[in-house]
Amino acid sequence: MRLHANARLSLKGRELLVGRVETAGWSLTEAAEAAGVSERTARKWLARYEAEGRVGLHDRSSAPVTVANRTDERRIEAIAALRRLRLTGAEIAEVLGMALSTVSGVLTRIGMGKLGRLGLEPAQRYERERPGELIHIDVKKLGRIARPGHRMLGGQSARARPGYHRQANQLGWEFVHVAIDDATRLAYVEVLNDERALTAIGFLRRAAAHFASYGMTVEQLITDNGSAYRSTVHAIACRALGIRHLRTRPYRPQTNGKAERFIRTMLGGWAYGALYRDSHQRTAALNGWLDFYNRQRPHGALSHKPPIARLHERNNLLRSYN
Repeated sequence: MRLHANARLSLKGRELLVGRVETAGWSLTEAAEAAGVSERTARKWLARYEAEGRVGLHDRSSAPVTVANRTDERRIEAIAALRRLRLTGAEIAEVLGMALSTVSGVLTRIGMGKLGRLGLEPAQRYERERPGELIHIDVKKLGRIARPGHRMLGGQSARARPGYHRQANQLGWEFVHVAIDDATRLAYVEVLNDERALTAIGFLRRAAAHFASYGMTVEQLITDNGSAYRSTVHAIACRALGIRHLRTRPYRPQTNGKAERFIRTMLGGWAYGALYRDSHQRTAALNGWLDFYNRQRPHGALSHKPPIARLHERNNLLRSYN
């Protein structure tokens, strides 16, 4: 029982009070004086006990039974319908002409206070059984580092400093090619100069060799619809390696979601996770972070083990089946 903060009597004290009157034959005044409460309070607990039994000795909610200005149910349904369209609380308040505090309170009460995936398609999570059965490949473009960015130099005001926008500081891009195994999340990453077909093929060959060093045979490959992956030479290379090439549906990047999620983790932990003097220093730090990801960092979606540990576990499981 959740007892009121200022209650004079606990549940046991109320039972003792009632027992003295009902069983021991005490008068109401004597029982109230012994319990340290008023006669009126003692009479209240006695009446509740006689009407409801032991349950009547519990505290009741202090919330009013009826509220004169309670939001109408049809208005609550309208708020919920607009929320499913992913409108913010402020936008709903503006559309319905209501106070933002009222809309926020209603959304919290009906369990729609946070958008999350509300109104979106349900997330379809899956995981392949065999290591190497499916490899996800993607490319992330990063600007080369010429000097510390405006975030490190004092915010947006740093953009106004003389020489900040000099053409000499525009060094172009680096292309981070990533490959990640669907079953174990074992990752392989390289920083290359472009994302052309021949570069993508070279990366695929080295990634397949890297996974083979762990006893994994790459069976399938999934990429987006970039020009390098739609080229004929890339298709020939996949056939030569014995890899079936799959591509995501247009405007459906979540199909390649494991690579997308890994890139976000990589950006936070490596690319933007430290201050780098230049691009060479950033590239040199990649191997250390990738080793940490593969050997120590637990993967939280379907398992709390690092990719290498998950690989060994899967291999042992497959051997037991064979």
